[in-house]
Amino acid sequence: GDCYFTDSFFNITAVQPGGKTWLNGRNVEKRIREIAVSNLVSPVSKLAFVREALVKQQRELGRNKEIVMDGRDIGTVVFPDAEVKIFMTATPEIRAQRRFDELMNKGTKASMEEIINNIRQRDYIDSHRDISPLRQAEDAVVLDNSYLSREEQLQWALDLVKKKANKV
Repeated sequence: GDCYFTDSFFNITAVQPGGKTWLNGRNVEKRIREIAVSNLVSPVSKLAFVREALVKQQRELGRNKEIVMDGRDIGTVVFPDAEVKIFMTATPEIRAQRRFDELMNKGTKASMEEIINNIRQRDYIDSHRDISPLRQAEDAVVLDNSYLSREEQLQWALDLVKKKANKV
């Protein structure tokens, strides 16, 4: 289905599945994946009013608990009481290769060096920011997916959810 949320600064419509993001009526999916935008994500996300607005929107989207959400502070700040928390990680090199492949498939050019530098810089900035820093929630389960296929990751997550459901 469609997810709609608004704020006084912008009107975003995220359409799932299909991975299209609309901003003020324009499809911005390709633009928001560009390196130039990635380089600005961490500096902008350090701003308190940005974090506050985004957390409010994220909580609204997940108020019925019928959502799977990813982000660098989802399990620690946005949904600290989530039933299942997965702290997903992979080596910077693997993440860079995946990002490079994604960009190439979408027809966006970028260098591997540029991508890996962006990943390392974002990790550093996000883990050292004062507001909502990137960190593993104490009750999160770590999934290092460096060498797992998408299918293996999905099975791992489904097994975890089933295990957690059986404990309730």
